[in-house]
Amino acid sequence: MVFKRLLGAIGVGGPSVDTVLDGGAALPGGALTGRVLLRGGGSAVDIEHIGLELIARVEAEHAEGESEGSVVFERFTVAGGFRLGEEEERELPFSVPLPWETPVTELHGQPLGVVLGVRTEVAVAGARDKGDLDPLAVRPLPVQEAVLEAFGRLGFGFRSADLEYGHIGGTGQRLPFYQEIELTPAPQYAHAMNELELTFLAAPAGVEVVLEADKRGGPFSAGHDALTRFTVRHEDAPGLDWQAEVDGWIRRMTEHHDAYGSHAAYGHDGHTAYGHDGGPGAGHRSGPGLGTAVAAGAAGLAVGVAGGMVAAEVVDEIGDFFEGEEDDADEA
Repeated sequence: MVFKRLLGAIGVGGPSVDTVLDGGAALPGGALTGRVLLRGGGSAVDIEHIGLELIARVEAEHAEGESEGSVVFERFTVAGGFRLGEEEERELPFSVPLPWETPVTELHGQPLGVVLGVRTEVAVAGARDKGDLDPLAVRPLPVQEAVLEAFGRLGFGFRSADLEYGHIGGTGQRLPFYQEIELTPAPQYAHAMNELELTFLAAPAGVEVVLEADKRGGPFSAGHDALTRFTVRHEDAPGLDWQAEVDGWIRRMTEHHDAYGSHAAYGHDGHTAYGHDGGPGAGHRSGPGLGTAVAAGAAGLAVGVAGGMVAAEVVDEIGDFFEGEEDDADEA
């Protein structure tokens, strides 16, 4: 049994802690399970509580430019109110629900570059100490995976993914940030857009899909951002022809030039979401029976993820994030 963190803030000879997450990537809205391992120090202590924090590396835009920082987007108390004996070892299993809007960090096992972590906090006799920080892997919901696969089959490529601090106006967003997945346009749409940004906002009933296209300008018009939103139910995942569905979304964005507003006109802190008919906040609900189910297997977008991102860069970014968090914990 190896303990990653000695709880120095509690005092020399105090307890140590390690949190072990169960194997495999978690699902948004699903259970995050694992164990907190405690080892007593040189004397018995009263454990007031053991908490878990979910942390994300988030980008924020402001007047001076852009910056990055860590955001705690959920907290749980998983144990407490017991006495830990001298050098006693104790294992505390936990199961906590992930927020539905938890960002996706991987697709078909390929990392997207989004960094999430789980940090443990132990409170002893009024002193709180931040314990170890573990990486959190999250895979897409069936609807999210079907949409991403459809984009890949249509010829869109993966460019990058990040977390943006702020709110998307007109949506049911609950977290203080949202995930943007940037895609390069498929050849048949390259004349109409420079790139496409995709955001998923999951909820118990379904998923809002927010699309923002950086549209190319014409000979007599400047380029602008077009935004639209569609809502699909979780139960629609196996029953739709997703390639045709997503292609329809893109065609409506690119063909109706006047139906969508400029991103700049609404301000960065809130995309204005439009529904199927171009009305503010009017979501489109897709029905079943539009065609065959999406075939299983790796999608073109997943291949694009592998080809468009150097693994070492992802490892460096994750390493920098966790090393920075550990330094912060040491200084606390």
